[in-house]
Amino acid sequence: MSLWTSLEPASSTVDPGGSTKVRLRLRNTGDVVDEYRFEPVGDIAPWTTVEPGTLRLYPGTTGTVELTFAPPRTSDAVAGPNAYAVRITPTEHPEATTVPEGNLTITPFTEVRAELVPPTVKGRFRGRPRLAVDNLGNTKLTASISGSDNGDHLSYDIHPGSVQIEPGRAAFVRATLKPRQIIWFGSKEQRPYSLAVQRSGVKSQSVEGTYVQRGFLPRWLATFLGVFMALAITFVMLWLAYKPQVRSAATEKLQEAGVSTLPPSPSASLPLPQPSIPAQAPTQEAPAPTPTEKPAGGGSGSDGGSEKKKKETKAPEVTAATAVTRLAADDPGVRHICYRAYETGEGWQKPVCDGAMAGTVGQSRPIKSLNLAVSGTKGVNGNEFVHVKEWLNPWTSVADGVDLYLGSTKADDPYMLAFGVNVGEGTICQNAHIHDQAWLGLQCNKPPSYIFGGTMDQTLWLEAVKFTV
Repeated sequence: MSLWTSLEPASSTVDPGGSTKVRLRLRNTGDVVDEYRFEPVGDIAPWTTVEPGTLRLYPGTTGTVELTFAPPRTSDAVAGPNAYAVRITPTEHPEATTVPEGNLTITPFTEVRAELVPPTVKGRFRGRPRLAVDNLGNTKLTASISGSDNGDHLSYDIHPGSVQIEPGRAAFVRATLKPRQIIWFGSKEQRPYSLAVQRSGVKSQSVEGTYVQRGFLPRWLATFLGVFMALAITFVMLWLAYKPQVRSAATEKLQEAGVSTLPPSPSASLPLPQPSIPAQAPTQEAPAPTPTEKPAGGGSGSDGGSEKKKKETKAPEVTAATAVTRLAADDPGVRHICYRAYETGEGWQKPVCDGAMAGTVGQSRPIKSLNLAVSGTKGVNGNEFVHVKEWLNPWTSVADGVDLYLGSTKADDPYMLAFGVNVGEGTICQNAHIHDQAWLGLQCNKPPSYIFGGTMDQTLWLEAVKFTV
């Protein structure tokens, strides 16, 4: 070897967002003039610069170059020791390449961003917001989640109560807000609340939200019922007060004429005339009803007769769960995922499985709903991001072989822009095609993190998807 090198110092430390320098000394121990080219290699090479990039040395002379390390203040600059190297290539003898190595320690930093999705929820008995926690630092984040409000009007059910998030990742926390008192009648009331992200040794970070509690019955209905009950009571009272009196007009006329209405005394001398009883006319029984004659030919009467009409049975709908169950039976022991898309103006497509395309490309048919089912992954869960209304529902989880539906097939409901899915065990991959754009590329993830596919741009929509597990 005709080259001697030395890093000064061999190990150094740098803060993310800052910079540090290391000197590289080298001596030409050969017998010819040579020019050396320098190239940083390794994981931190994108953040490393070498000045100068080339150095020409005479035999027996020594030169120096400076290595400058400037890692960004992002989650990409993972905290801890990081090995680095510089490839030195002689121009005269390129086969005699030298790669001196050193160590650079990146100091840790923490940065957390939390956001409520949506910031305002409405409901009569409960509200279900979600808290998105992003770890923007370069170390693993461990934090607990709690809820509070002024006046103690709400109770909180938070799942999970604590999270561990890798650098550059995010986690969603589901919260259920329940009012301690139900508003039976009256207008809605706003209940401000906050969800706090608490890390050990650090002041908690709170995210403000609003729960709009609606009344069980609207105020106008309470007013209507009150007026109706008052009118009903008034009617009953008037009816009882002015009940008509029924009297005999014949009795009043006899009293005016001075005739006694008392019956005659039995001691009268004259015998009382006996009324004559007319002969009773013989009664005539009604003729017995004749039985209804059956129509000729043995046909059924008005009730349908003894013969039953055959009913046509409609074939069951083939869903993603139907397809994945059949596929798992034909190919047991292997993980599968089947899915289908509901296209605007076309309806449900037939299910496809394991990487096939669901939906259409270039035909301007937005996907309104997705139907997924898995086998061998311990279930699947997901949520959808729709036009204008953003995330539509809370996360929904189903077991293996059960249909999971994202989005809505109602005519007036918005179409889908994106989705987030995850499986209970293993890896799930997705590829999405957006209107007027190309396929976004295959992306995979493992639990507990979810995989996101689609777009947040409200001017676009989801056209086609592919899934594998």
